[in-house]
Amino acid sequence: MGSTVPDVLHPFDPLTLGEIEAAIAIVKKAHGNVFFNVVSLQEPRKAEMTAWLAAPETAPRPKRIADVVVIAPGGKVYDGLVDLAEGKITKWDLLDGEQPIITMEELQLVEHIVRKDPKVIEQCILSGVAPEDMHKVYCDPWTIGYDERYGSSVRLQQALMYYRPDVDNCQYQYPLDFCPIYDADKREIIAIDIPKVRRPLSKAPSQDYHPAAVEARGGYRTDLKAINITQPEGVSFTITGREIEWQNWKFHIGFNYREGIVLNNITFNDKGTIRPIFYRLSLAEMVVPYGNPERPHQRKHALDQGEYGAGYMTNSLSLGCDCKGSIHYLDAHFPSRSGELRTIKNAICIHEEDAGILFKHTDFRDESVIVTRGRKLIIQQIFTAANYEYVVAWVFHQDGTIAPEIKLTGILNTYAMNDDEDTHGWGTQVFPGVNAHNHQHLFCLRIDANVDGSDNTVFVSDAVPSAAPVGSEENYYGNGFYNRRTKLETTAQAKTDYDGTTTRTWEIANTNKLNPYSKKPVSYKLVSREVPGLLPKEGSLVWKRAPFARHAVHVTPYQDDQLYPAGKHVPQTSGDSPLGITTWIGDGTANIANTDLVFWHTFGVTHFPAPEDFPVMPAEGMMLLLRPRNFFAGNPVMDVPPSYCSVPSLVGGGKEGFKGVVDGVSRLAFGEVNGSCCKK
Repeated sequence: MGSTVPDVLHPFDPLTLGEIEAAIAIVKKAHGNVFFNVVSLQEPRKAEMTAWLAAPETAPRPKRIADVVVIAPGGKVYDGLVDLAEGKITKWDLLDGEQPIITMEELQLVEHIVRKDPKVIEQCILSGVAPEDMHKVYCDPWTIGYDERYGSSVRLQQALMYYRPDVDNCQYQYPLDFCPIYDADKREIIAIDIPKVRRPLSKAPSQDYHPAAVEARGGYRTDLKAINITQPEGVSFTITGREIEWQNWKFHIGFNYREGIVLNNITFNDKGTIRPIFYRLSLAEMVVPYGNPERPHQRKHALDQGEYGAGYMTNSLSLGCDCKGSIHYLDAHFPSRSGELRTIKNAICIHEEDAGILFKHTDFRDESVIVTRGRKLIIQQIFTAANYEYVVAWVFHQDGTIAPEIKLTGILNTYAMNDDEDTHGWGTQVFPGVNAHNHQHLFCLRIDANVDGSDNTVFVSDAVPSAAPVGSEENYYGNGFYNRRTKLETTAQAKTDYDGTTTRTWEIANTNKLNPYSKKPVSYKLVSREVPGLLPKEGSLVWKRAPFARHAVHVTPYQDDQLYPAGKHVPQTSGDSPLGITTWIGDGTANIANTDLVFWHTFGVTHFPAPEDFPVMPAEGMMLLLRPRNFFAGNPVMDVPPSYCSVPSLVGGGKEGFKGVVDGVSRLAFGEVNGSCCKK
């Protein structure tokens, strides 16, 4: 197995460096020097793409269109489209009161400005920073979110301020208590938010996580032995361009500036029948609301993907560190603000891992046994949003399950506090002088359903006891319970929330196709149990700006370009006017039954910080399951070779069982060799 490069780009492929360069040249020729915030593929219209996927040899190939967003002199924002084949601009709209995504270059500029600003220097001195130490002052620039004093017409950032006594120190253990406001058009600080209660710079000795600091505290553990992951015969997947085939799965791996990994045209080969499951999967948006209501902390609610971009912030991954084993990598290409080109090497890593026991059964009568180990395919990226790292993995299993997984690590966002200051419950002192505020991480999964065809219906599935009382004819012993399925008919009815008391799940079903045995519709079930509700109140700034987080599930009828549930242009939105998913739901009467639909799911974690999370946080993971239910006629992995199998007839005859895919080097902790893994 391996990879090949096709002669012609797949219509879902991200723009190449050459295409990005061509789009930039076309825009510059028509509009002069502008700042490029976005040059990305406008994905093909679904009707055109579906026709091409069904008949790639005869159907028209969808055009390559570049989605372009620029900032012109004077802060004017334009949203455009460039037809790359025709070499012309087909759309060029001036936006009123909207701000596009903030690039990494814009973020990095702010730190240089704050160090030289006289008013910032004055506040640093008041905080306890010596004037000659301004080079030790750092900031994490964030979009201002929304501040009613400034509105949306002026492009702003807020600078969260820190100090590093030594360049290798973790800056988050020395937060400063004031917050400069930066005007991107003027490239200057226009205001500084100063708290009512001042909190001087902490003088506590540093507690760092780099090697020298660890060695100074006693050194690293010495009892770890190496774990090597090898595949002597190569990987079990094949990649053609950006299309991957593995264990009956086939799908396209895309990548864009905003969502990062995008998976398209996901199908499963069911004994020779290619069955569609999802047209598109992505992590569409996220919000991180912080829980301290004191000004200016109300502005700390990052919509990281819409405001900065999971693609723009993605890491270049390293073998043996970020990914382990036999790895295939994919790069990502983006424009710089000035129109140059940049590449993030190894933006995506693709690899296989052992997935534990796939299935097993032992007959207690004679100890005949079958055990089959599973394997999983992982498509992964990691992006850094200022202090936090987000590990995003799309995990495919042999039984038809897809398990999106997110791990949070990095460093807590911190704020200064005085000795013995009362945090009022809004945060935790995790280190002397360091207050880490309560916060949530809420992610929005976008599922463009295609379960055995485009006409799908969503059901809410609850485990409930029988309504019949104990002693009744229907439920005499009182032990009856069943699966209550509620069909969602409209966008208003689809606004549903998780219920742990009923272990609630949601089923995306094709009611036009029934399982031959259960007679139930073929479906994929979303199993998600890490679903905290949005804690900021209804009507709050966060509630208005992140409408997707108001409920665990929304469902909308499919429309091209309805991709981003907080709106296309997220920075500095107030949420006072309907945006994103709110506008798509409308009055709530739109039909979502037996139609082409998009399923939106918000999940995540509520984080009350603790000292164990500091100065760097152990990874905290969460996983969802998209599981086939009534989709297959039986267990779809019985054809996976077992690691070991013995049947009663072999046991009775004293014969050896069948050995399949085993490593042959397993050892017990006491040194005894057990090379056959399950041999009796």
